[in-house]
Amino acid sequence: MAIEIPTDLTPELVPLSWLLGTWEGNGRLGEGEEDDEFFWQTVNFTQNGLPFLEYRSESWVTDEQGNKLRPLSVETGFWSLERPMVDGDLGPGMIPGDIVPTLRSADDVEALRTEDNGFKIQANIAHPGAISELYYGVIKGPQIQLATDLVMRGSNAKEYASATRIYGLVNGDLYWRWDVSTGGNDLKAHASAALKKQA
Repeated sequence: MAIEIPTDLTPELVPLSWLLGTWEGNGRLGEGEEDDEFFWQTVNFTQNGLPFLEYRSESWVTDEQGNKLRPLSVETGFWSLERPMVDGDLGPGMIPGDIVPTLRSADDVEALRTEDNGFKIQANIAHPGAISELYYGVIKGPQIQLATDLVMRGSNAKEYASATRIYGLVNGDLYWRWDVSTGGNDLKAHASAALKKQA
């Protein structure tokens, strides 16, 4: 599958550009064993000219045939290259950045490439129930590995200690797996899915 890079994409999002678009498909909770529930998921990665992708995921519990039974969850967040912020970058809050991107060329982006031929990335993801995650990881071509650096929980949130996520583009489909620790135990399979890109 050819990856189209939008002409208005800021240069530092080129390594993440294969994620852009809407993805939909079926998944399983847990290890995907016989008793684990099925779900349907829609994931959107969009950009608006700023140096991050906006992420939104909605999911529904389904039966084995894929019929939606009830809403399952929503996530929203931002994904970007991990790099030091400079005066020309936007924020914090609504402080505008320079009109010209901080990283202006492919050479500027290539300077961030790691020794093992990837790029460091970060993703912050917010969930219902007063939980937010800050992930750091690496993107190498169409493969991503993320691990939580920080999990913020509200005073009444459920137990949630850490997580890892992996994503990969396989024959044009987006495969992912999410492992979670609720504290006092090792990471366990939480969910996984295979999503197809929508036209």
